[in-house]
Amino acid sequence: MSITATELSVVNYRSFDEHVLSLSPHVTVLVGRNAVGKTNLVEGLQLLTAGSSFRKPSPSELLRAGASTGRARLSLAGDGRALEMGLELADGKRAFTRNGKRTTAAGVRGVLPSVLFCPDDLDMVKRSASVRRAALDSFGVQLNAQYAKLLSAYERTVEQRNSLLRDCPAPELLEAWDESLAATGAQLLMHRRALLARIRMHFVDVYRVIAPHEEPDVAYESTIGELGEGREEISSQFLGALHERRTDEVRRGLTLVGPHRDEISFTIDGRSARDFGSQGQQRSIVLAWKIAEVEVTRDILGRPPLLLLDDVMSELDATRREAIMGFVAQEVQTVITTTNLGYFLDEVLGGAKVVRVGSID
Repeated sequence: MSITATELSVVNYRSFDEHVLSLSPHVTVLVGRNAVGKTNLVEGLQLLTAGSSFRKPSPSELLRAGASTGRARLSLAGDGRALEMGLELADGKRAFTRNGKRTTAAGVRGVLPSVLFCPDDLDMVKRSASVRRAALDSFGVQLNAQYAKLLSAYERTVEQRNSLLRDCPAPELLEAWDESLAATGAQLLMHRRALLARIRMHFVDVYRVIAPHEEPDVAYESTIGELGEGREEISSQFLGALHERRTDEVRRGLTLVGPHRDEISFTIDGRSARDFGSQGQQRSIVLAWKIAEVEVTRDILGRPPLLLLDDVMSELDATRREAIMGFVAQEVQTVITTTNLGYFLDEVLGGAKVVRVGSID
């Protein structure tokens, strides 16, 4: 049995003084003019399922203007249990809760993972490599607690090593940090590669449905070279790459190789989608990626995630809207925001819960 989100309630959160949103186990459509708070509600759902928000807000930004405290609650049900995830905002800080007890962001992740698709994602292919790395990592940390720990440990090690590089370190001290970086980085690379392989299987199939006459692919390009098979081999490759770039790294005070500099590349018919893909092709890639994330979640956890579609219908053409709504029909709990119900077929709206947010002109 799947776990579903049943109700989101907020107090002094973003634009809302108080609001309760009851959710359908299938499709909930939030319709309203721009700037009435639809995206704020989607962000609340993401915070209480993924433990983070695509906006990366400070605690004060989550509070309603003029308020000193605020909160958000998300009720979940399924698998014979009921849960409540919470977010408390006070004194310029935020704290997560689970069934009323204080926890960390990791404590709310993984119970009901969420996949968000918003207009900013449509530029994922043509933006910098950091955006694509973040897309893979933010998905990975929801599915695997070890992934989250490795990513955090690796990022801290890179920061500390960069600080050391800027201080013109003694060679023996830098070598010790190299060992630590290579060991943690090798494990992170193995997790990334395995996750991307899972995504790729579904990504290719979904894209072919959207564009039957095109051949898509996605690959991981590591700055340490073609990756070996085992952790020890990859760690050894990492150390070799660090040694080769040592002079440049000391001169620039930066770690120049490793997972934090790697690329995730998309191709169509063997050509770079970033350099040669049309806008339509690039958007099809992102759509296929998001649907693949849903399928991978189902593969790993045995249940689908919560799918959040924030104002993307206006950015997609009719063919791509039809593709994503056809997928939504496959027993995926979905929350969609829109300013125009005309983007949806009658049969979709007939089976959806439509919630009007704010006033509708």
